[in-house]
Amino acid sequence: MGALHDMNAANRVPLGHKMGVRVSDSDSFINEVTDEMRREKLFGYLRRYGWIAVVIVLGIVGGTAWNEYRSAQDRAAAEAAGDALLAALAENDPAARAMAISDVSASGNSAVITAMLTAATQEEAEDYAAAAATLRDLASRSDLSPIYRDLAAIKAAMLPVGDLPTRLTALEALAQPGQPFRLLALEQIAYLTLESGDTAGAIVVLRQIEEDAAVTRGLRERAQTLMIALGEEPATATQTQ
Repeated sequence: MGALHDMNAANRVPLGHKMGVRVSDSDSFINEVTDEMRREKLFGYLRRYGWIAVVIVLGIVGGTAWNEYRSAQDRAAAEAAGDALLAALAENDPAARAMAISDVSASGNSAVITAMLTAATQEEAEDYAAAAATLRDLASRSDLSPIYRDLAAIKAAMLPVGDLPTRLTALEALAQPGQPFRLLALEQIAYLTLESGDTAGAIVVLRQIEEDAAVTRGLRERAQTLMIALGEEPATATQTQ
């Protein structure tokens, strides 16, 4: 019985070992086949759709190169405009300086600066009509930010060009609530109203400036000084008493 038991045990061990090897070989074979199928599928996708990846890569590389080229062009244009402005500002005669500045080729924010400098130089040369025309042209450009257009419009209205009603109409549009230069426009309205002989109307506008919550200290002091000159007591002085 002992011998028979040993023989059965001996027979069972090789059989189990052989079965384990067969199972292991079968799993390995299945894994290899699966991997091969995956590779074939991947290669199939690459052959069918690989051109899309190539196009994407080329697009990214081309877009980056184009952006770098545009940036370099913009920098070169800005530097050229800056050099031209410096050369123009070196002119001693205001009229010649205004002409030189107006000839500077610029775009975007550089164009705004160039136009503002041109108008300032024209005003310095006492060519108020030319300065007003430069500023009005700037104010009418739809490609610029509204704040630049409003700034040009208010500076044009401040110039002694045109009749008072026309200038007042332009300023009243800029003095509406929510406008960025509302208080400055009101100050100019007060001056023009006073210039027309309406002292009471000018004081009303000055009082409106003085009591506005957004008024700066400098503008409030200018309004109060003018009110005192017109014989009106400022509100702050009344409150102090």
